[in-house]
Order: sequence, then C-alpha cells, then structure tokens
Amino acid sequence: QVQLVESGGGLAQTGDSLRLSCAASGRTFSYDAMGWFRQAPGKERESVAAISWNGGNTYYADSVKGRFTISRDNAKNTVYLQMNSLKPEDTAVYYCAASKTYYIPSNRQGNEYDYWGQGTQVTVSS
Repeated sequence: QVQLVESGGGLAQTGDSLRLSCAASGRTFSYDAMGWFRQAPGKERESVAAISWNGGNTYYADSVKGRFTISRDNAKNTVYLQMNSLKPEDTAVYYCAASKTYYIPSNRQGNEYDYWGQGTQVTVSS
C-alpha cells in the first residue's frame, strides 16, 4: 500500500520555525518529483514548493521564497519542508505529494501528482 504520511505540523507563533516531514512507503519515491501544497479554509489548494527526483531543481511559491526550504533524503524515502519566519497567512493544511516524473511538473495545481498524503495542520498565531 502506497502511503505518504506528513508530520511536524502544529501551532506556532509569528516568526517561529517548523519542519514538516513526509515519509513515503509502499514503493520507492527516489525517482519521483515531490511537492508540498497547502490549503487554507475557504481557499484553493496552492503549490508551496517542489523538488526534482535528485534535488537538483526546486520550486517555491513567491509567498514562501526565502523563508521555506524543501529537501529530500532518498535513502529514507522522506521529503522535508523547513519553514522559517512563519506568518499567520501560512496557516493551512499542508499536503505532501509525489509525481511519477523525474522533474517538477509544470502544472502548479497538482494535477500531475499521483500520490497524496492526508495533510498536517499548521497554525500560526500573531
């Protein structure tokens, strides 16, 4: 059974840091592009960050550029999202996703991702 399980979410204050992890199981994800998405209440899901299969290419939404860092450890089948300088507008459910392509899908809406986690809540208070 293929699974993506996110962890590391929680309650933070403005300026704090959190590190999200996404542990994959059921198949190797070493050759998949991986992405982090988020969805706030009443808003559409948005792409936050993505990373190619070997970490050579990354993508960040403008809203998180310079504050968030995506990374991966293929030996552990795990992808991370380091979130620094958190803001209240970062409050959302964060989802991990895997795309069966080497490189980051051009579609930012997530349609080209094949596997999704259940999400982890991140709440940032002011």
